[in-house]
Amino acid sequence: MNTRLTTLAPARFAKTYPVLRLAALLLWAALPAALPAQDQPYLPLGRLDPATLLAPPPLPGSAEQAADLAEVIAIHDSCASNEMAVVFSEKKFSVFNFKSAVGEFFDAETLPKTEVFFHRVQKEAAVVADAGKDHWRRPRPYTVEPKLAAGKLEKSFSYPSGHATEGMTLALVLGEVFQEKRDAILAVGRNLGWHRVCIGRHYPTDIYAGRVLAQAIVRELKASPAFQKDLAEVKAEVAAAREKSRAR
Repeated sequence: MNTRLTTLAPARFAKTYPVLRLAALLLWAALPAALPAQDQPYLPLGRLDPATLLAPPPLPGSAEQAADLAEVIAIHDSCASNEMAVVFSEKKFSVFNFKSAVGEFFDAETLPKTEVFFHRVQKEAAVVADAGKDHWRRPRPYTVEPKLAAGKLEKSFSYPSGHATEGMTLALVLGEVFQEKRDAILAVGRNLGWHRVCIGRHYPTDIYAGRVLAQAIVRELKASPAFQKDLAEVKAEVAAAREKSRAR
C-alpha cells in the first residue's frame, strides 16, 4: 500500500480527489492504528538476505550445470509412478505432513495453536526463499529439458527450493518440540525437498541451498522473543494433547 495515501487524512484526500471520497473514507476507517503484536513477523523484513547467505547456483552452460541437470534426469527417470503421485500430492504441505514421524495424535483439530504457529513459521520461510528465487532467477529444470515437464508447472524460479527451505525450517522447529523424534522429523523435512527433484521441479543444488537457508532462518527465529513465547505455548499444547491421547 502507498504510504503516502495511508498517512493522508480522508478530508484532504477527498478534497484533492472528489470522486474517490467514499473509497478514501472506507480505507481510513479500515486502517488499524497499529498491527497487533501477533501480526508482527518473527523475522523483520530484510533481516535475512539469501544473496549473502548462499553461494550462487551453477552458471548456465557450465559443466556444473550440466552435471546438475544430468542428476535431475537420472532421478526423474528412476522415479516410479506411485512415487510420483506422492510427490505431486506434496505440492502444498504443512507441519502435519510430519504426522508419520510424530504420532497419530498430531493433527490440526486437536492442536489449533500449533497449526497457526507453524503456518506462520512456514510463511516466513517462504518469503525468504522467494527473495532468493527473485535474486538469482534460475530457470527450473523442466524449462531446460522439456521432457521433465509434467502436471501443473510453477511460474516461479528454481534456486533455492522453497519446499526444501520450508520443509527443513518446519522440521528444525518441530524437532525442538519433539526432541526425542528429531531424526525422524528431519528425515521427513529432507524428503519434502528432495522429492521435488523427482518431478523435475528442482536441481539437487536447489535443495541443498534450501536446507542451508533453513538453518539460517531457524537461527534468526530463535532470536525472536515472540517466537520463543509462542513456541512455549505450542509445547504446552502438544504435551496436553499427547497426554490426553495416552489416557484413551
